[in-house]
Amino acid sequence: MKKKPNKQLLEMLSNMAEGLGQTFAPFCEVVVHDLSNPRNAIYAIENSLSGREVGESVTELGLARIRDPEFPAVIANYANTFPDGRKVKSTSIGIKDESGEYVAALCLNVDLTLFQSFQSAISQFTRIDDKEVHEHLEAGGGGNHSDRIHARIDEFAAARATTPRSLKPADRKQLVQELKKAGMLEVRRGAEIAAAHMGVSRATVYSDAK
Repeated sequence: MKKKPNKQLLEMLSNMAEGLGQTFAPFCEVVVHDLSNPRNAIYAIENSLSGREVGESVTELGLARIRDPEFPAVIANYANTFPDGRKVKSTSIGIKDESGEYVAALCLNVDLTLFQSFQSAISQFTRIDDKEVHEHLEAGGGGNHSDRIHARIDEFAAARATTPRSLKPADRKQLVQELKKAGMLEVRRGAEIAAAHMGVSRATVYSDAK
């Protein structure tokens, strides 16, 4: 007979489930499974998007863990489906006891329906018809050098795992010096374009360029 998990462990997992459930509500169902009791495995459930309740049985994944201690501890972002057909992204985390047996699991099930609707709407909104019309929406038609300045700034920020507006002052100064050296601040409205993209004033760009 499978050893029962420590009650304190299950309560700790339940607290984690509650916190995760509240953080990611209403998109994410969080479930705590007691793997020592397959027929009544669900110990706690937050945001029951699947319609399941405490006391219901374990899933196939839970049974696989019960049978095999070598089963992967973490299976992340796998495709799943709610009973009503909604698509789900699931992550399952197995919890072992001191002897190396799985005694519990913490599972997250994210309802993808709303996100897929967002994705579809954004895709439609950002679609551009392929017409032979070219226009730059800035005085003097300077879109070409504007794009180059933006790309250079974006590349610099991405290399530091941040955004143009979140650059540290020292990094921003280095970037402005590089833009100056490349002649990008000498083009028409170059300093203004760079300043707007980094979220600072033109005076700051001029100061950093010295």
